[in-house]
Amino acid sequence: MLSSWFWLAPAGSLLALTMALLFYRNMMAQSEGTPSMAAIALSVRRGAMAYLKQQYKVVSVVFLCLTALFALMAYGLKVQNQWVPFAFITGGFFSGLAGFFGMKTATYASSRTANAARISLNQGLTLAFRSGAVMGLVVVGLGLLDISVWFLILNRFYPASGGPEALVMVTTTMLTFGMGASTQALFARVGGGIFTKAADVGADLVGKVEAGIPEDDPRNPATIADNVGDNVGDVAGMGADLYESYCGAILATAALGATAFAAYGPEVQMNGVVAPMVIAGAGTVLSVLGILAVKTREDATQRQLLRALGRGVNISSLLIVVITALLFRALNIPNAWGIWGALVTGLLVGIVIGRSTEYYTSQGFRPTRDIAEHAKTGPATVVISGIGTGLVSTAVPVLMVSIGTIAAFLLASGFRFDNLPMGLYGIGTAAVGMLSTLGITLASDAYGPIADNAGGNAQMAALPAEVRERTDALDSLGNTTAATGKGFAIGSAALTALALLAAYIEEVRVGLLRLGVEVLNIEARTVQVASASMNDILSYYQIHLMNPVILVGTFIGSMMAFLFCGLTINAVGRAAGRMVEEVRRQFQEKPGIIEGRDEPDYARCVAISTKGAQREMILPAALAIAVPVVTGLVLGVGGVVGLLLGGLASGFVLAVFLANAGGAWDNAKKYIEEGHLGGKGSEAHKAAIIGDMVGDPFKDTSGPSLNILIKLMSMVSIVMAGVTVAYHLL
Repeated sequence: MLSSWFWLAPAGSLLALTMALLFYRNMMAQSEGTPSMAAIALSVRRGAMAYLKQQYKVVSVVFLCLTALFALMAYGLKVQNQWVPFAFITGGFFSGLAGFFGMKTATYASSRTANAARISLNQGLTLAFRSGAVMGLVVVGLGLLDISVWFLILNRFYPASGGPEALVMVTTTMLTFGMGASTQALFARVGGGIFTKAADVGADLVGKVEAGIPEDDPRNPATIADNVGDNVGDVAGMGADLYESYCGAILATAALGATAFAAYGPEVQMNGVVAPMVIAGAGTVLSVLGILAVKTREDATQRQLLRALGRGVNISSLLIVVITALLFRALNIPNAWGIWGALVTGLLVGIVIGRSTEYYTSQGFRPTRDIAEHAKTGPATVVISGIGTGLVSTAVPVLMVSIGTIAAFLLASGFRFDNLPMGLYGIGTAAVGMLSTLGITLASDAYGPIADNAGGNAQMAALPAEVRERTDALDSLGNTTAATGKGFAIGSAALTALALLAAYIEEVRVGLLRLGVEVLNIEARTVQVASASMNDILSYYQIHLMNPVILVGTFIGSMMAFLFCGLTINAVGRAAGRMVEEVRRQFQEKPGIIEGRDEPDYARCVAISTKGAQREMILPAALAIAVPVVTGLVLGVGGVVGLLLGGLASGFVLAVFLANAGGAWDNAKKYIEEGHLGGKGSEAHKAAIIGDMVGDPFKDTSGPSLNILIKLMSMVSIVMAGVTVAYHLL
């Protein structure tokens, strides 16, 4: 019997999509400004849509091939659930759809934000933020809708009357659509990141450093490609990224709930499964309230602007704490208060990670200002201090995730380390808690590229200086919120990956049942597979630190994080090199461009970034999918567990370092551009630009892609668990 509380999830999704539509229509009703502003926005919009169309062509081929493979495994080899091919397709489709809607909104919002900034800072902030909220609300709305529909469908085919195993089958099957979302997200993040950073580095190196022209100057041939990149990388890419994080956390926790509460009866088991969906539905409603609370004064400082955005996030967070306490009590599941405590722990961890990221990346605080001070002695010291700051910045997020993991486990398990299923359910609930207010958190992130493009629009349209000052203030704030959003995404990825690792062990048990294995011989005792605990499965596959297979898998997982980063950073370097050559060529062949007499060839630069991104994103994505499969076939279940542990441990820390170092370099440059240390055009400014260019692939390509890598390897492992069990059966 379906819990009546479940309906809060689809209700929340419909509210989110309705509010997203209202915000979109309100944004479209605003003026684009002057004809010049509208023309610039149109160029960016066309470039972004052309890139996305090309990316979806490549991704469609990949999805068709993988779907055919899954169909063979499900219907031919019988080592996979028959629903997997369909779930995989829908996960990728909705992830891509979320990114598309968010990017479409952003490309329409930039000129309107610039025009609103002509009136006041507050109007510019409100319009940009609510346009970013379209992305946040579309992601949570489509995610919850997809989850709700699949839950209803699978409950029809695996009714609860079939016993505790029915809900286990429902939830483990639903997990597979997370692989589709993760695959789409990786292509969006890697491809978009390569596109945007190739254009950004080319525009900055030749335009700002060599030619000495301002950022977003219409004379720079790469400036339109740079603005296009902000949308395809930071909007469409981030939307797809957090869509799969959001769905992954909910689905993994639901799967763990089916196992943890199996012995408590069908009603309690059902409530444990739907709890993460109900929390997400409530969080969606509260995110809308937080979004409506964001506003500021006209003369606001950078810290006051940050507080304005923080006000909305804090309102949503405080309300979710109260509401979920009531929900857990109403759901009547065992140790409800302990599980609620785990959720609050996840929420607190997310807030602290956000504040830590803000401290290390905002020019309002010492670390970023120290990097700016080092610019006085040249680019080398800027790079050195930025790397040092990024390395130091990993301590707080890692410690907070570690503390949060232990706290969530103990609170949910009743302070018993031997109560593994309940403890892991608590960790999953902590991940859901961290992402429960994703609607407003992602709005803060998507706001950044909208504000950045608004500044570019104001510069290219030659708007008055006070307008550019307002858009610069909004843009600088956007750099910090984007860095905070990346830190938040990486932190949630760590908790979600732990939950997915536990879900993988459960999927291995299901795979054994699918193969007809009924009994396991474990250390001179016989265990029925149908009733085997997680500890039984771990013992059967000898998953412990002294097993060399586990250690080898851990090494491979750790290596994957660094190999993946190396490939993506080098990809940006190659694509940026082609962009630099093109911009230099245009300046040399048409000297009138600098003088304003000749028109740059913007389309050529957009095409270079597009081709570079499409070509370079294939190998990293292919490795992320292939390595877990090969590891499972060669090393078995133990090797896959080691792979996922190594990838999580090294990938999490490396991702924090890359995102924070890049954000700090960017804002150190912005700090100088505000008039400090000589201001724009000074030697310190040129040195800071070099640091910013080094940090570009760190913060916008490799760093944010790592959290997708972590979860994609987990999702691939879960989907391929049946193959691993069948062809490497101990």
